[in-house]
Amino acid sequence: MTPSPASLRNPWIALLCGATIVTIAMGLRQGFGLLLRPVELEIGVGREAFGLAIALQNLVLGLGQPFVGALADRHGAGRVAAVGGLLYALGLVLASTAASALALDLSLGVLVGFAMTGVTFVVVLGAVGRFVPAERRGMAFGIVTAGGSVGQFLLVPVTQMAVEAFGWRGALLFAAALASLMVFLAIGIAGRPQTAPSAGAAQSESLGAALRLAARHPGYWLLNVGFFVCGFHVAFVATHLPAFLADQAIDPSVGARALALIGLFNILGSYVFGLSADRLRKKYVLAALYFGRALVIALFLAVPFTPLSVTIFACAMGFLWLGTVPLTSGLVGQIFGVRYLSTLFGIVFMSHQIGAFFGAWGAGLVFAWTGSYDAAWTISVALALLAGVANLPIRDAKLTPEGAPA
Repeated sequence: MTPSPASLRNPWIALLCGATIVTIAMGLRQGFGLLLRPVELEIGVGREAFGLAIALQNLVLGLGQPFVGALADRHGAGRVAAVGGLLYALGLVLASTAASALALDLSLGVLVGFAMTGVTFVVVLGAVGRFVPAERRGMAFGIVTAGGSVGQFLLVPVTQMAVEAFGWRGALLFAAALASLMVFLAIGIAGRPQTAPSAGAAQSESLGAALRLAARHPGYWLLNVGFFVCGFHVAFVATHLPAFLADQAIDPSVGARALALIGLFNILGSYVFGLSADRLRKKYVLAALYFGRALVIALFLAVPFTPLSVTIFACAMGFLWLGTVPLTSGLVGQIFGVRYLSTLFGIVFMSHQIGAFFGAWGAGLVFAWTGSYDAAWTISVALALLAGVANLPIRDAKLTPEGAPA
């Protein structure tokens, strides 16, 4: 698909459409945890089984991401996003008819997970990254990332209201209607704009050469470690926080409000961390972000669970929620260039989603074994500290095609 001259002259169109796609895709996804208790009560699917469906969604999203990212690099992001939006809506419709754990696994898990490969950060950031100049790329990535948080802030409460008004099945049908809008928004990120030769090492190289270059770079693997931890945190909190709070005798509306506040404060956090990606050394900001998560979670566990403490936790965690995305994707583009950004960041994002698999399913498994989430929270703190340390030694200089710093 060849981009039109108009689209090349209007990077803001790509930015607006890309951010809106992420708003819908991530906003709907972050509300799935609100379905856990209604599904458990109606069809007898327990927390471990529901967590497995969400875990499969994250795993499929991760495993498919490098391949779908490569398709976007080759054929254009618009086509890939349009197909993703269509499959997303279909998966939600099928999930609304589920009567067993297996049906949820196949619809909400596998099909929605695969659909999301085309409408979330990897494909959209790859498209936007080619439209904007390098010196503004961090800000642009932050805006797109904030779109996911706008969706969380707006759509999580809407999902809760839909569940209360129409039941969880009706809420999924409503979500499917919203997901179908992404098919039309994909027009705004269509095409493969040409980038300047100076944009990075991999610009004129083949995909295979870019992959070999990344595989030899220790920092690339350290980024994978950090993003694994990010995925664990996001999936664990989004999937299990409402149920955890219900176990503490806190009203379900507080759990919905907490998820919405995470989204609201991440709008600010994503923008701030996106700006920092243009001004500060990204690896140090990433390390500080992960250390901050460890502190926030530890303090949350150390005080009594009340609506106020939950609100403070949600605001603080929200600020740190997806600030990792513009920083991590920005580091990949800074080191390796943007020609194959969707593919290279797609591999890192796969690590994120493997972490998300363990965050969603593993926490449910821990609850099934022990009757509490205590061990899952402790693991979250330890992983945050590990991620902070892992980002510090990354060599972040731009590489030449031969693999040496420019």
